[in-house]
Amino acid sequence: MQHRNIPPVQGSSLPKARPHRPGNRRCGFFMGDREFNKEETQMTLNRRAFIATSAAAATLSAPMLKAQAKPRAVVIGGGAGGATAARYIAKDSKGAIDVTLIEPTRTYYTCFFSNLYLGGFRTLDSIGHTYGTLAADYGINVVHDWATGIDRDAKTVALAGGGAVPYDRLVISPGIDFVDGAVPGWDLSAQGAMPHAYKAGTQSELLKRQIESMPQGGTYVMVAPPNPYRCPPGPYERISMVAHYLKANNPTAKILIADPKPKFSKQALFEEGWDKHYGGMIERLGPDFGGDTVSVNPADMTVNIDGEVVKADVVNVIPAQKAGMICAAAALTEGNWAPVNGHTMQSRLDDNIHILGDASHQGDMPKSGFSANSQAKVAAMAVRGALTGSRVFPAKFSNTCWSLIDANDGIKVGASYQATDEKIAKTDGFISQTGEDVDLRKRTFEESVGWYDGITSDMFG
Repeated sequence: MQHRNIPPVQGSSLPKARPHRPGNRRCGFFMGDREFNKEETQMTLNRRAFIATSAAAATLSAPMLKAQAKPRAVVIGGGAGGATAARYIAKDSKGAIDVTLIEPTRTYYTCFFSNLYLGGFRTLDSIGHTYGTLAADYGINVVHDWATGIDRDAKTVALAGGGAVPYDRLVISPGIDFVDGAVPGWDLSAQGAMPHAYKAGTQSELLKRQIESMPQGGTYVMVAPPNPYRCPPGPYERISMVAHYLKANNPTAKILIADPKPKFSKQALFEEGWDKHYGGMIERLGPDFGGDTVSVNPADMTVNIDGEVVKADVVNVIPAQKAGMICAAAALTEGNWAPVNGHTMQSRLDDNIHILGDASHQGDMPKSGFSANSQAKVAAMAVRGALTGSRVFPAKFSNTCWSLIDANDGIKVGASYQATDEKIAKTDGFISQTGEDVDLRKRTFEESVGWYDGITSDMFG
């Protein structure tokens, strides 16, 4: 499916703070599994203000430490990892642990199934979920605020609204952020013109509107991300869903993928499906054809692919990714990701912190909602064991990633995993096969719908 020729398409007084020193374990902003407005994404940490905030946090939390009868578990991030962890810690400890979930948004939109929204198979409301049941039925203290800092020495999480939340164990599930400069010409200030839509919500709505507004015969360009990144099949399911919409509403439109990777997840399955359902509409340029040498110009909506300039109507830039920035700010990362012990999902740099999902560097598991949910249960068990002395069983994990190519044409890939001292290691796996009959593909899609209902219930109660 690769061709060399790109189509020429047109509070109060504060105590004196300790001086900051290298290795002082304080951190910055939480930017979790969700979409942000321009002001939020451009926030920067004022060093002196934060040190003062951290000092105030230590002061505020001191009387709480004396009065607190129960151990405290705090969870940052209310997505597939964080919401699941909070629910399981609260549910299985039966009130023996005080659980606080810090999540700025009141409605969480799942990244998984957001591509189906683009294709017209789901509404946005159907992938939105709230936290009322976690609070009402499980006694979780849900704090809708930004976690703006972690003091690892004092074991407190600072909040944007003021004050701090003390913890005995902290779970961080912050999702992804983007690597600065990964795509020349693009940064977060350009996400209104060239959306990433890799954090679901308003970005998903924006991309959908842009696709719907394309002129007849127009061009959609995706700049795909390098490995590793959230949901390996995700960009290619998105291509399928965009093609599904365009086939019905703009059949002469073209889709171009600039891809830095020589191969991608479920490639044979996707390419078979694209040939079957969308023949002639989709073209992919891998690194052999310039897909790894890309820059963009949001002002004039052009993409430069190895020196050849493509004029586009929609440009979907999915940049290289890294752990949610709070991990690096808290000195919990090595490179772009946060290393963890697969047996417990504990940070290898702080035993009092567990890091889940996309942000973690754990071994063989892909970065997916299913993986985060699976890891959250292992972390929840480890937290209960550490805080109450309950039994901790050996860690086991699983993952399945479903993708939709066209109506009732579902495919999947998955595996089981176990923890070793070095990493989370794959033990077996499965994948859909090319040439499967239509009834099997329909059952695979129906299976994915059942899974979605199940995992969101597991997350939100």
